[in-house]
Parts: sequence; structure tokens; C-alpha cells
Amino acid sequence: MKSNLHPENYRLVAFKDMSNEYTFITKSTAETKDTITIDGVEYPLVKLEISHTSHPYYTGKIKLVDTAGRVDKFRNRYSKKETAESK
Repeated sequence: MKSNLHPENYRLVAFKDMSNEYTFITKSTAETKDTITIDGVEYPLVKLEISHTSHPYYTGKIKLVDTAGRVDKFRNRYSKKETAESK
């Protein structure tokens, strides 16, 4: 393996999903000022707004959006305005 392949600050970092308090540890070069202690070991902490434990796609709580209905509503709303202006 090549030497000096990874940056100097490549280390174990804790990532915490702030919406549900889920924490996981992985290697990263992410810059952070916060720390967290897990099992007696202190890790740099990166706070996340969303992770695989809270994202709707991964949790199965996807809301289907009727985009065709939205497009039709848009066209209906502005086609009336457009025909009135052309007179």
C-alpha cells in the first residue's frame, strides 16, 4: 500500500443524527470543534440533520407527491391569465 495516501487528519469521527440521537463512528477528515465520549473514548463530533435512520427513503415513510396534479393546477391557473392578457 502506498505510504502517505491519506491526509494527516484522517481519524475516527462520531456522526450524530440530531433528530433521533443516533450515533455512528467511522473514519473521516471532517473538521469539527465538538467532541463526544462514547464508551470512555473521546471522538470528534459531526452533527447531522438527517441520516439513514431518519431519512424517509430508508425508513419507508415516503410521502407520494402528485406531481401531475400540481402541473395541471399550474397550467390551469396561468393559462386563464394568459388568455385574458392576449385579448
